[in-house]
Amino acid sequence: MDILIICIVAFFTAILTFFSGFGLGTILTPVFMIFFPVDLAIALTGVVHFFNNIFKLVLVGRHADKQVLLRFGIPAVVAAIIGSWLLLNITEWEPLFTYQLGERVISVYPMKFIVSVLLLIFALIDLIPYFSKLQFDRNKLPLGGALSGFFGGLSGNQGALRSAFLIKAGLSKEAFVGTAVVVSTFVDFTRLSVYATRFTASGLTENLLLVASATVSAIVGAYIGNKLLKKVTLRFIQVFVAVLLIFLSLVLGAGLI
Repeated sequence: MDILIICIVAFFTAILTFFSGFGLGTILTPVFMIFFPVDLAIALTGVVHFFNNIFKLVLVGRHADKQVLLRFGIPAVVAAIIGSWLLLNITEWEPLFTYQLGERVISVYPMKFIVSVLLLIFALIDLIPYFSKLQFDRNKLPLGGALSGFFGGLSGNQGALRSAFLIKAGLSKEAFVGTAVVVSTFVDFTRLSVYATRFTASGLTENLLLVASATVSAIVGAYIGNKLLKKVTLRFIQVFVAVLLIFLSLVLGAGLI
């Protein structure tokens, strides 16, 4: 049943990414957290995200701007190592606080709380027009790469920051998409390499069927979404997904999932 639910979510999430402004990892991560520990959930989402990016890389990777790729991508990869290492170590920390809800004692752990805050921030960035239009000059590319790579390694959320810094890099639409996909793929590969040191202990090997099924579902969803309305952003879908992510972030931060 878990596999079926996650595959359905991965399929529709991949379609929604074409309309909502949110990336696959942003929406899929909290769903995985319902079923798995936070570090494993981020790792599993990373595998699905990586193979989905490989599919996109074949389609648009050739359009990437090499100069921007170096200035943005190298800091992103280095920072992704740091963020990934931090993820693996934060999960071993003691709970931030514990409280009682009815007869249930709830512990809120640092990693879930951090991911909760990041989800909330990135949801608000896409929900509030002022933040969604936030852009940075081209000379800030190394800083943007470092920030997006770090948060990508730490929580899997990197798309919003990446777009904010790349949007003013003077790229054509094709080069923007191609560069973003290449950077995202390298960050995914980097963070998965770090996560791999804990994959066996965390249980990835026991969930290979789930990962494969979710990956295929996401690729099929991305293909269909690309064919349907690739150039259209439906505001009500964007708002709906943002509100859903805010709800999930609050529930996650409260330790309820």
